[in-house]
Amino acid sequence: MVSQHGVKLAVYLVSSYFGDLVAKVCECLLRKGTLPLRSIIQYTELHERQVRNCLLVLIQHNCVQAFAIEQQGGFGEAPKVITQYMVLFDNIIHHMRFPKFLEIVLEEFGKECQEILEGLLQHGRLSLNQILDRHKGTSSDSEGNCPAKDAVEVCFSRLVHARYVERCPVHEPFLAPPQDETGAKKRGSKSAKVTEELTTEQRALLAAAPMEASRFLVASYADTDDNEQESEENLPSPAVGEKRKQIDSKLDTEVGTKKRKKEILWRANFEEFLRHLRNKACIANVRARFDDGVAIVLNAILEATRCSETKVKIENSVPLLVNSIFEEVIKSEDGRTMTLEHVRAALVELGCDLPSISIDETYSIDLKHIIELAQNEEVESIVLKRYGMEAYRMFRLLSKAGRLLETDKIADTVFVEKKETAKILFMLWKDDYLHLEKIVATGSRQAHFLLWKVNKQTLWGHVLDEMYHAALNLRIRTALEQEQGKEILQLPKDKLVGDLEKRHSRLRKARILLESCLMKLDDAIMLFHDF
Repeated sequence: MVSQHGVKLAVYLVSSYFGDLVAKVCECLLRKGTLPLRSIIQYTELHERQVRNCLLVLIQHNCVQAFAIEQQGGFGEAPKVITQYMVLFDNIIHHMRFPKFLEIVLEEFGKECQEILEGLLQHGRLSLNQILDRHKGTSSDSEGNCPAKDAVEVCFSRLVHARYVERCPVHEPFLAPPQDETGAKKRGSKSAKVTEELTTEQRALLAAAPMEASRFLVASYADTDDNEQESEENLPSPAVGEKRKQIDSKLDTEVGTKKRKKEILWRANFEEFLRHLRNKACIANVRARFDDGVAIVLNAILEATRCSETKVKIENSVPLLVNSIFEEVIKSEDGRTMTLEHVRAALVELGCDLPSISIDETYSIDLKHIIELAQNEEVESIVLKRYGMEAYRMFRLLSKAGRLLETDKIADTVFVEKKETAKILFMLWKDDYLHLEKIVATGSRQAHFLLWKVNKQTLWGHVLDEMYHAALNLRIRTALEQEQGKEILQLPKDKLVGDLEKRHSRLRKARILLESCLMKLDDAIMLFHDF
């Protein structure tokens, strides 16, 4: 369930990129959930053509997934196949991270690959031919140059093999009704039990996802040539007196149709970018808590197991032999100074237990623990900045205790007066940072006890909603600053003199500051939502 400010932020992003009509359809899906076309038209009060166009835009940019499902008809009527539309909230929020994604590819592969990714991020989905056509239009030196085309294909292949680009999911997969799966359930198969636990939306995403074997497979041009040759052979032979022109026209039409059907669409693989950013956050946290050596070992493990992971949110890294870890460590310049004993010491720092017998040493890192420590630090820093040092110490005490503590116990531990302690605790409780339970003890004299606790599951959701709210405010403020200073920012440098130069400098600094704050805030959002 998306929080209130999460919905508002997503709607604002869609409105900024695609306009108010598309945002209205998107908001309807975010608030009402998965809906068929008729219900969307009813709730938005828009014309059918408008709704269809808006849905096509959202599908093109990977913000909506369509799927077909069979519904029972009325009395005496056959079942009907209905197309449902579900909004992909995470993919909408990823639009804020496009600059980060582009920076990752620029650092790893260079400018050419960055331009290809930029095209995919701008247009949502593109075929390889469209990517090549776009490159011809944007690159002045590539027009009519065959090597440039080959270079683009090589760059594209590098992005696919690195899993930063993937094949698009099926446009509209069909979900079989539950009763069709009874046979599989009776057999007691494990997959049937898993399918039964999934929601309709999760089943649709699984059905739409391309097979892992073909997800990152770049089709060769030999296959295309074979298809063309086969299509030519399958054409009927010309009748007597039939003009050659008609045959050529028919050939072009059929081959062209077949090419369009075979054309593969590609999109940016957000999951791989999130994995890269998750690894970066974990390494930064470990480096801050330990040293560079431990960070190098963790980075080596995450790099070696990168292609073996099936999702971003995982509790432990994929198990890896110590020799494989060491081989990955010495690939980096800093890692070449480390010995096998240094690696084992770093693994102990990361929470691994060394085996008593050094045969087939296999290690797995508790990534969930690293993420939880980073989340705790983030919330503690918020409490410190907002409520002060004494509140920070009380919150930290309760967070580490993980259980209910009485007011007097908290006051004695943090060395703060009981009256002041109660005041601070009530302030944190009022803002939903603490959980409170009141206990009445009966006896010779009735006594009231106030017990406090940090409920992390509830608190993390509250903090995430606050972050969405802050991100929305920053986006609105940035847009306002840009709009107010649009005329000054567009002036040429030779006209920026005196007061105009000062205003231009102030606007530029404000924009850089706001965008920097938004980037840091987005790092925190990913920590609580995506990792």
